[in-house]
Amino acid sequence: MIHLKKDETKLMVAVHGWSGIVLGLLLYAVIFTGMAAVFAEEIGIWSAGHVETKSAFERPMDGSIRRLAAQTPAKYHEGVDLFEIGDHNLGAFFHRHETDPDGTLVSRGVYYQLDKKGDIAKALHGTGEEVFGPRNDDALSSFLVDTHVRLHVPNPWGLLLTGIVGLVMLVAAISGLLIHRHLFKDIFTLRRSASPVLVDRDRHSVAGTWSLPFAFILAFTGSFFSFFGTIGVPIVAMAAFGGDVQALNDAVFGNPGRPDPRPAVIGNMDRVATDAIRRTGEVPTFITIENFGRADAKVTSFHPPKAGDIEPVTLLYDGAQAQFLHTKPSIGTQPSAGGTLAAIMAPMHFGNFSGMLSKAVWFALGFAMCYVTFTGLRLWLARRREDMRSLEWLDRTVMVVGFGLPFALVVSAAAFLIAMPLGSATYWTPAAFLIASGVAILGGAIAQSVAVLGQILQLGTGLVMAGLVPLRWISGGPGWDRAIEAGQPIIAALDLAFLLAGIWMVWRVAALPARRLLLPARPVPAE
Repeated sequence: MIHLKKDETKLMVAVHGWSGIVLGLLLYAVIFTGMAAVFAEEIGIWSAGHVETKSAFERPMDGSIRRLAAQTPAKYHEGVDLFEIGDHNLGAFFHRHETDPDGTLVSRGVYYQLDKKGDIAKALHGTGEEVFGPRNDDALSSFLVDTHVRLHVPNPWGLLLTGIVGLVMLVAAISGLLIHRHLFKDIFTLRRSASPVLVDRDRHSVAGTWSLPFAFILAFTGSFFSFFGTIGVPIVAMAAFGGDVQALNDAVFGNPGRPDPRPAVIGNMDRVATDAIRRTGEVPTFITIENFGRADAKVTSFHPPKAGDIEPVTLLYDGAQAQFLHTKPSIGTQPSAGGTLAAIMAPMHFGNFSGMLSKAVWFALGFAMCYVTFTGLRLWLARRREDMRSLEWLDRTVMVVGFGLPFALVVSAAAFLIAMPLGSATYWTPAAFLIASGVAILGGAIAQSVAVLGQILQLGTGLVMAGLVPLRWISGGPGWDRAIEAGQPIIAALDLAFLLAGIWMVWRVAALPARRLLLPARPVPAE
């Protein structure tokens, strides 16, 4: 049990309430899109109809890399990044590091997108910021991830904003913990026969209490990612490296050794990939080559955590000989507690350390946090019902964001399914989101009541969600038999999930047309 004095309790209640109100809607948006981003890879497979299961790193790629290197200017051989794109095709970025006139460190070079045969499907020239972006077949998954990471606000402001939201979430979680006078009792308290506002408060407390550990993890790791590159790196670079960000990156992430610029043919990359998969049991998520074509070339292979572990695996190879050197810490040259902590940030934030099981748990906990945030805002308004005339705009805003965001996201998914076969998904996916958001905002302005607005938005979300399945089939997506035969049961699984969730939402609204208003008849004071 947690005991605070009366004045301290009132202060914590105020901190808890206002921390949620000030940035609560942004917090809800970040968590909700993060909940979807957990399954961004699976949504990308489902939406684009990808049925290939063999990784690009499991297919011959050495010849393609050598051909690309031969036609790429030598000045861009400083680094080569290899990664998968689309339906397990290969992407290769030959680049060098430069400093822009404003002092920003950039990677400039040529980005090649290869097809299944290893031929060039597309070549883009420019900096990483210029060449990397959503493609037609991954516009939906990229949109979800970018919305979660930076709310589509230009860098670095988007990252700073989500970082601040993460800190607000941490404050709300701590203050919420402190105001629970009967913490363990509240975990199991659900008074179903009580007044509506008490029932809502019990559900809010139960969901919030059970998801507290997740809230701490999500807030801490999210803030770390947001502030690491925008604030942490520049400060450390200024303090220890005279402002040289590249020197900092070389010291923290690089592979120290005596430079040897003598020309040397790169080792067989198929041999490196095969050995890396054998050692880790996992296909690489990313491979980098430093000093391509030189005697001091190094190849680094990045892998997901091994079964039963949470820390990603990084292997280092001699590039010229294609020989394994050693397992490399994610940060620094020697294993350390700080390096391990930094390495597990991504798996802990996105929940991808144990396959579909951990993703499902993270999704469920994310849903609970969305529920806690939304009901917290509603309860704050309920306690101030006597001021509802002045707060009606906030009440409608909460409803527009709370139910309008899911509506806009499913509309953007529908637009993607229609536009992808036409080659215009990168435009219509965000455009449809903005149009649907505008419809929700307009509804918030003209709706008869907040309750009616909420029901209409939920009904629209359910109808569109259920319609995603036939829309995917009509647009040429693979059927369940073909997807399962190809080893992609996730396509059928997501079809079922969208269909059942959509039908449930429609039934929930249609079966209870006269359900109680979301605001109670009178305020009930906090205990």
